[in-house]
Amino acid sequence: MKVAMIGHKVIPSRRGGIERVLTTLCPLLVASGVEVTCYNRSSDKVENEYVGTVKDNMYKGVKLKKAPTLNVRGFAAMISSFTAAISASFKSYDVVHFHAEGPCAAMWIPKLFGKKCVATVHGIDWQREKWGKGFASKYIKFGEKTMVKYADEIIVLSQSAYDYFLNTYNRKTVIIPNGIDKPEKKEAKMITEDFSLTKDSYICIISRLTAEKGVHYLIDAYNQLDTDKKLVIVGDTSDTDDYVASLKEKAKNNPKIIFTGFESGDELKELYTNAYVVTLPSDLEGMSLSLLEAMAYGNAVLASDIPENSSVGEDKIMYFKHSDTADLKEKLQFLCDNPGEVEKLRCGVSEFILSRYHWDEIAVKTCNLYKNI
Repeated sequence: MKVAMIGHKVIPSRRGGIERVLTTLCPLLVASGVEVTCYNRSSDKVENEYVGTVKDNMYKGVKLKKAPTLNVRGFAAMISSFTAAISASFKSYDVVHFHAEGPCAAMWIPKLFGKKCVATVHGIDWQREKWGKGFASKYIKFGEKTMVKYADEIIVLSQSAYDYFLNTYNRKTVIIPNGIDKPEKKEAKMITEDFSLTKDSYICIISRLTAEKGVHYLIDAYNQLDTDKKLVIVGDTSDTDDYVASLKEKAKNNPKIIFTGFESGDELKELYTNAYVVTLPSDLEGMSLSLLEAMAYGNAVLASDIPENSSVGEDKIMYFKHSDTADLKEKLQFLCDNPGEVEKLRCGVSEFILSRYHWDEIAVKTCNLYKNI
């Protein structure tokens, strides 16, 4: 069976949730006998962590092709999805698998050529604040409607997304969540040298810096805390330069707030391993890989109470009322003042999450879905 993947930036990569999913999932599909081709945007490059893993346009058995595009904010994804869809239509793929709603605007092209099409909805993207209410949001909503009309199967990550498509379009979907592998823990070395961070000396968020991730709530809450813990914000802009500038403006008078930028490899492992608390203050998620990773590392986690978080964390993490800075501040202060409660949250959380979300099982479910169509 031959499958083409469309809609991501570049594989392999940790640059975003879709990229992280496909970087793990695609080699597992190959190991299951599926011939996988990923259409990478021509404007994006593999980051240094993965350079040595790519040879002759192959990554762990996954074929890599370029989808021509322009490196223009808001248009790179749209153009690359159309060029990839056109190319895939003339190839011998059995399934064309689109990722995210916006790229699905091009799904009608391979359908014209008789291809079977699958879509994975990683989040209800038109709701993301960075797209506003203009052309981008309307285009993504158009992609959603195109997907509902043409996709042979739609994969969602959570029950809330399943309910959304059933209630909005009377369209049934298939729930296949994200997975997680047992992580490699690292003592604080690089983060001590680069940021003067040590074990349990900081509160951490690891995320794309976009408004729906709620980083602004976290900074406002932290600025009211009475603590010697630092706040470490790990991540970078995602077509959200103005938002990132506003975050740094909020933080400018507090030297304990550290922006590390994008991190991967051993330094990211150190950041997860040595955090006192990991926060996830999102207003909107699909299924957060950062939440899965934080729990897999055995972290104490404080997350917003949106269903996409609570359905994963269940009673193993602490929650605050989403969008409520005062409640976030109160919960953070409680955890800073009560290290014993932090230890309780850490106890058994890694085993809990690793027992529920296996990439191997997710690869099998995905293969079976391909076969069924």
